[in-house]
Amino acid sequence: MPSSANPAPQPSAHVALLPSAGMGHLTPFLRLASYLVSLNCHVTLLRPLPVVSSAESLQFSDFLSSHSTVHCLDLHLLPFDPSSANSTDPFFLQFESISRSAPVLLPQLLLPLDPKPSALITDISLASSVAPVSRARLNLPCFVLFTASASMLSFCASFPKTDNISGSPFIDRSTIPPVLRDPNNLFTQQFSNNGATLAATDGVLVNTFDALEPRALAALNRGEVLEGLPRVSAIGPLMPLEKKRGRSAPARARELEWLDGQPERSVVYVSFGSRTALSEAQIKELARGLERSGFRFLWVIKTKVVDKEDKEGLEGLFGDGFMEKVKERGLVVKDWVEQEEILAHGAVAAFVSHCGWNSVTEAAMHGVRVLAWPRIGDQRINAGVVEAAGMGRLLKGWEWGCGGEKVVAGEVVEEALREIMEDASVGACAACVREEAVRAVGVGGSSRESLAGLIEKWSKC
Repeated sequence: MPSSANPAPQPSAHVALLPSAGMGHLTPFLRLASYLVSLNCHVTLLRPLPVVSSAESLQFSDFLSSHSTVHCLDLHLLPFDPSSANSTDPFFLQFESISRSAPVLLPQLLLPLDPKPSALITDISLASSVAPVSRARLNLPCFVLFTASASMLSFCASFPKTDNISGSPFIDRSTIPPVLRDPNNLFTQQFSNNGATLAATDGVLVNTFDALEPRALAALNRGEVLEGLPRVSAIGPLMPLEKKRGRSAPARARELEWLDGQPERSVVYVSFGSRTALSEAQIKELARGLERSGFRFLWVIKTKVVDKEDKEGLEGLFGDGFMEKVKERGLVVKDWVEQEEILAHGAVAAFVSHCGWNSVTEAAMHGVRVLAWPRIGDQRINAGVVEAAGMGRLLKGWEWGCGGEKVVAGEVVEEALREIMEDASVGACAACVREEAVRAVGVGGSSRESLAGLIEKWSKC
C-alpha cells in the first residue's frame, strides 16, 4: 500500500558553489549555501584545500556539521610556486592557486555528478579562470557572487577606466586602494582580469539590497557601468548561519556575558575584521582615544594578518596602564568572536569598523551606527555606502597611508567617537536601514524575490 505520508519535496535546483580565500569571501558563500538549502535547493560545496587561516577551517567544519544535506567536494589544490607571482600576501596567493587549479580540477569533480548541477556560482576573485571552464567544459551557466558592495562592483566592472566610473556618487581617485595603482601587483592583475570577465558570465549576485544601494544597482542594470553586463541581482543581506545546538547549550561567550551587564545602546564595538592587523603605534593611539572618550567598549584586537601566526598576548601592547584604567568599562579580546551575535546585542550602539562588506551588512541588519575606518581593498568605497545611507560617518582626516598604516591620533579617535555616539540623526538613519534590510529578506521582499527568480530559472536547466 502506498504511504499516506506526504513525500519530501524534490530539490528545485542543484547549485555548485566555489568560494575563494579569507573569511570576507567564505562567510557570504556559506550563508548563501544555507539560504539555498532553505529554499529547497540541492547544494554542492567545493572546498579548496589547504585553507589559509584557522578561522576558515573552523567555519567549514561548523557549517558542514550543521548542514548534513550539503554535498562537500574537496578541491585539493595543485602544487604552486609562490615566487612565480608578484605578491607576498597569503590570501592573494591563495586566489592565484585556486585559479590555476580550477580548470584542471573542476571537470574532474563536477562532470561525474548525478544529478548534474544546474548552475555554478563562484567568487569574483576566481571569475576569469572559472567562467571559461564552466561554459566550455562543464556546459554550466556560471554566476559570480560579488562579496563586496554594488558600488564596488561598479568600480570593478569599470576598472581600469577610473576617470569615468559610473553607478556611484562616491567613487573617485581618492577611494582607489593603493595596491590597484601598481599595474604589476598580482592583485591588480587579478582584479582587472576578473572585472573584464564579468560580461562573459550569466549573472552577478550581490550581498546587498535595493534600499541600501539604489543608484549603483540601477546603473549596473541599465548598462551605464558596463555594456553587456549580465543581470545584477541584489540578494542580501545574507543572513547569519544558525548555530548547531546540542542537548546542552554551549557556554555563553565571555564577550556576550560582559555585554549582558552593560546598559542599552551604551557600548562601542571595535573590530577591524579577520583580514587586517593594526600596527603597534596605531593600537596605542586607538587605546588612548577609547580611554579619553569615556565610553564603554568591546575591542576585538588582531596583530597578525594570518590568525595561525597570532600567538602574542595582550601584555605590553597598550602601555601606560591602559588595561587597569579601563577595566570597569572596557573589554579587550583577541580570540575569534561571533561578530553577528555582538552586533545583535542590545548593549551595542556603535561599531568602529574597517567596513569590510560583511561587517557593513551585519551592522545594517541590526541598526548599529558605524564609524568607518577603512584599511585596505574595497573598504573606502564601502564606507561611502555607509555615509550615503546616513548610518555612519567616515573618520575625519582619513586618507590612504603607506600600506594603509597612516597612524590616526588618539584625540581624533576620541572626537569621532563622541560625534558618532551623540548624534541622534545617525542612530535614526541606522534604524531605518535596519527596517529596509528586514523588509528586503522577508516574504515578498526584493532580495528574496530576486533569489527565488534565479532558482526558478536554474530549476529549468
